[in-house]
Amino acid sequence: MAVICFFAVTSLFVDFTATALHGWGWLAKWQFMPAVLSANIVVLAVLIVATLIFGRVYCSVLCPLGVLQDIISWIHGKIGKRAKSRFSYRSNIVWLRISVLFLFVAAIILGFTNIALYLEPYSIFGRIAGSLFRPAYVETNNLIASTQGTDSYTFYSVAYYISAGAVAVAAIMLAIISVLAWIDGRIYCNTICPVGTILGYLSRFSWFKPVIDTDKCIKCGSCARKCKASCIDFKNESIDYSRCVACMDCIGSCSKNAISYRHKPRKSADNVVADAGRRDFLTVTALLAGSAVLKAEEKNVDGGLAKIIDKVKPERRTDITPPGSIGHDNFFKKCTACQLCISSCPNGVLRPSSDPSRFMQPEVSYERGYCRPECTRCSEACPTGAITLLDVAKKSSVQIGHAVWIKENCLPYTDGTSCGNCSRHCPTGAIIMIPSDSDNPHSPKIPAVNTELCIGCGACENLCPVRPFSAIYVEGHERHREI
Repeated sequence: MAVICFFAVTSLFVDFTATALHGWGWLAKWQFMPAVLSANIVVLAVLIVATLIFGRVYCSVLCPLGVLQDIISWIHGKIGKRAKSRFSYRSNIVWLRISVLFLFVAAIILGFTNIALYLEPYSIFGRIAGSLFRPAYVETNNLIASTQGTDSYTFYSVAYYISAGAVAVAAIMLAIISVLAWIDGRIYCNTICPVGTILGYLSRFSWFKPVIDTDKCIKCGSCARKCKASCIDFKNESIDYSRCVACMDCIGSCSKNAISYRHKPRKSADNVVADAGRRDFLTVTALLAGSAVLKAEEKNVDGGLAKIIDKVKPERRTDITPPGSIGHDNFFKKCTACQLCISSCPNGVLRPSSDPSRFMQPEVSYERGYCRPECTRCSEACPTGAITLLDVAKKSSVQIGHAVWIKENCLPYTDGTSCGNCSRHCPTGAIIMIPSDSDNPHSPKIPAVNTELCIGCGACENLCPVRPFSAIYVEGHERHREI
């Protein structure tokens, strides 16, 4: 089941539309932090109840980064020299886990969400899948298309899909996770991951868990050598349930059937520890809940004709956020930078930002396409509520920005000819053409923008023939409004 979920989530980033159509789109919304940031009470309740009953099954089945670590660790086990005895018990580094969780929650509360989410597993995996796996998939399909003699490729070129900085960050993240998993399985999950720490405290009180039968146990250590969470102290016949991910590898490794997955009644001595753990958990959960409350690609749109000069992104005073994001405040606080919206965008409008203040979070720009009024893919894909769900009718009436005309770039002033491309392609009729000389009705016409009708879709900017800087561009709005 874990492998199925892993490949399903990965395919969402590789080819969102195809995967979502096969019924796997819900997996993105069932990730822990997206559910927290979107205040999805139903999903959170199910994940918490599942953890209280079965232990950290989320980490072992639903979390794609957790499963990726298991895959890497499994490969090491198959080819490594110490394949049969790679793991051993190590002490729980409580101070590190709590410190990382505290810093994570504090960063979210203080508004540094984009920095905090470099620690969150789903966001890390999203960056890896979106910046490394998807370009590889795209280039493979392009290669296949070229060998079949296809003139116009369906997929974007990786050269325009993602920035070098995004690829570098994703590669570094993958390298770090891979090294840690190769060395000792779930080190990241049980020492750094804030979600793992939260669910770890919950799993200490789970109803079902692996339990060691001290009458049968011979202290051979077989279970500890198979435990990728390094949480079984076979010498003392105990298991640290805050780190156990309920993988059940220990049960299969025990030749004496001394470990079983069942309910373990707490002894009176355990209750003291449980009470302390419960207090710690309630503290970090309250902090996390408070934080939730307080807080690319290019598509060939030229019909396959040879490109002349690439468009250059204009300097915008205000960044543009996707329709449905409500505005900067909602978008930047809730966005986990998982880049699922980027993977789902068919128009080449979204790509990872290189701005240090919101690095890797999606940005909107129109050099490679424009935001078609009939497209709602990003709002359908977003699992956190950073982009709220819109229908086509509502999207067409949401103003995310307005067009601004640049006189000195426009053709009537550069070569004395009329164009009108921006007006012809404006979906809301916000641009009309008027004579450049009011005293001469036959003079070349120039665009006049009605900012009350403009929705900021970028059709004018993208389809303007002037290059590299368009003669008309979209200035974003910090808060969207309906027209």
